[in-house]
Amino acid sequence: MSNLRFHSPAALTVGQSVPLSDNAMAHAVRVMRLKVGDTLILFCGDGFDYLCALTQVEKKSATVEVLSRTQVSNESPLNIRLLQGISSGDRMDYTIQKAVELGVREIFPLSTERCVTKLSGDRAEKRVEHWQGVVIAACEQSGRAIIPLVHAPLTLAQWLSQHATADSLNLLLNPVGAQRLASLNPQKNAIHLLIGPEGGLSAAEIALASQHHFQSIVLGPRILRTETAALTAMSVMQSLWGDF
Repeated sequence: MSNLRFHSPAALTVGQSVPLSDNAMAHAVRVMRLKVGDTLILFCGDGFDYLCALTQVEKKSATVEVLSRTQVSNESPLNIRLLQGISSGDRMDYTIQKAVELGVREIFPLSTERCVTKLSGDRAEKRVEHWQGVVIAACEQSGRAIIPLVHAPLTLAQWLSQHATADSLNLLLNPVGAQRLASLNPQKNAIHLLIGPEGGLSAAEIALASQHHFQSIVLGPRILRTETAALTAMSVMQSLWGDF
């Protein structure tokens, strides 16, 4: 049963006893019917998988002993940071989930002119917490042991003023004056991929990003949905320069 894999909110050390999180408890004990002595994998985001054995199972809790750890070496060689215009409904969840599977390092939700969903205050905090949960679940499924961070939402102008640099490969989808990914040089500290929401980026936003070292790329002759665009671009990058 050691193929079952769950996130641990607490740091892990070989030889220690730790309680399972509520989610891990529900799935491992209630759904999979694991019993004392059965094994599972925990990870806490430090780059290791920890083999654990169930030592105690109660009605509402379970405890495991950490038996050993194994370094996980499946991180992408590409430092891709996704700058995603906040999309509505399940589109943002889908984009984040698949971006994690494709190896994204960081995710910056951006509030842009054409965003339908507007976030601020407590609502923004709860949404970021939810998105971080989507990231963790995607790491559980994909086998990643380093957890990408979802940052608090910013406007595009805020992000550009705080983070834009010529030392990175800065890309945005824009068919006007665009280049193909295959013609670009990925040998930079990071790749910043800027994707607009459902309505795309405005002309003013494209101009502003261009002033901050962003260059336009095109992904074929057809218009892609926002949730398709980021994932297609990342897949092409991994095929050209990464570990696909």
